[in-house]
Amino acid sequence: MSSFPIRRASSSEGDSQPVIDERKRKRMLSNRESARRSRMKKQQHLNDLMNQMAHIKIQNSQIAEQTDLMTQQYVKVESDNAVLRAQLSELTERLQSVNSVLRFVEEVSGMAMDIPSIPGSLLKPWKPPTMATADRIQF
Repeated sequence: MSSFPIRRASSSEGDSQPVIDERKRKRMLSNRESARRSRMKKQQHLNDLMNQMAHIKIQNSQIAEQTDLMTQQYVKVESDNAVLRAQLSELTERLQSVNSVLRFVEEVSGMAMDIPSIPGSLLKPWKPPTMATADRIQF
């Protein structure tokens, strides 16, 4: 006896070809549908990424505008502070000059004068704290 089964021609072999063709057709349709779903999913993912990119670009523009506004405000405050420091220096010098005149009048007249003392903080130059400036910030 042979170990291989003997195929006998039967009427069912002729019928099996349409079954195979039907399976092949179903598999092809299934593959096409799967590929279509895959393309749709890929397109949806691409659309989502494009929307996300547009949203991030808008946020980036808003942040850049806010940064520019803050930088302008910082420059204005620095300018105002420079003016105030100059005025403080000038007024301190005037006060020292007036006190000097009052001491001279006190010595010459012999009268006791109420000469206010100048606070030490006014005599020391003010140094602003080191801040991050727009020039130093790296984007």
